[in-house]
Amino acid sequence: MSSNKVTNLFGIKYPIIQGGMVWCSGWELASAVSNAGGLGLIGAGSMDAEVLRGHIRKTKENTKNPFGVNIPMIKEGVSKQIDVVLEEKVKIVFTSAGNPMKFTSMFKEHGVTVIHVVANSKFAKKAEEAGVDGIVAEGFEAGGHNGREETTTLVLIPQIRKITNLPLIAAGGIYSGASMMAAMSLGADGVQIGSRFAVAEESSAHKNFKEKVVALKEGDTLLSLKKLTPVRLIKNGFYDMMVEAEQKGASVEELLTILGKGKAKLGMFDGDMEQGELEIGQASVLIDKVESVDEIFQDILKEFSSLKKEISTNERYMF
Repeated sequence: MSSNKVTNLFGIKYPIIQGGMVWCSGWELASAVSNAGGLGLIGAGSMDAEVLRGHIRKTKENTKNPFGVNIPMIKEGVSKQIDVVLEEKVKIVFTSAGNPMKFTSMFKEHGVTVIHVVANSKFAKKAEEAGVDGIVAEGFEAGGHNGREETTTLVLIPQIRKITNLPLIAAGGIYSGASMMAAMSLGADGVQIGSRFAVAEESSAHKNFKEKVVALKEGDTLLSLKKLTPVRLIKNGFYDMMVEAEQKGASVEELLTILGKGKAKLGMFDGDMEQGELEIGQASVLIDKVESVDEIFQDILKEFSSLKKEISTNERYMF
């Protein structure tokens, strides 16, 4: 695969970025993805500052290739996390869930490449105005926190491609070489993959969570908690409890009380499949086994390469 905007921006071999997912994206996953030729991301959303420092140092020990840190700006302690990122001289940061104007200029002053995650054109424009180096356009299919507009990746990518020439990374429902080809055909320069890496052997998620995801069927995930911050969840006891509260007209404050703290850790990291919050994307229904990062890359790249050849020769595309 020849170089493009994304591979040039990060200095990586393939335009494949691993999602910085809470409770899944520790140093082991990030370094494995970077070693495979993509861009590994440490998910700072589930870490305090010193835990993050430890993961950064372990990643440096285990890969000589570029890697980055994903920072959700709505999380507590974000300023301390940023201090650690700058002190440890991390060169790539993905920001999400917040105003890109807040920290982008500071990162840029320290020579950090900044990518911001958006779910609509309005915030894509704001991110460009803030001076980011690239944009992740995340469609409705994605796991974790999501856009209120519920715009699918298929629609979102060409929509944002119209308004910016920045390197554009597609996220949401990207699983395979075929979905990577589709996203790039719509104008993306690369892809960010979350769900498939969330259940990789190197993911820090609990074995119960990985097995749960592998067993999911159509309709087993839904976008939820729209009164708070929309998030795609697996249906379980926690999900039912939150839906029941919303249907009864619970206020934001009441929902926050029910949500409490540590529910995502309880589910994805500690392995409680009933009372824990379980975040995953729609692509989870396509995952039928736990694989290593190397196996995932081999599968995606083989299919992508095969499709490139097929498109140039198959009569199905000749009209």
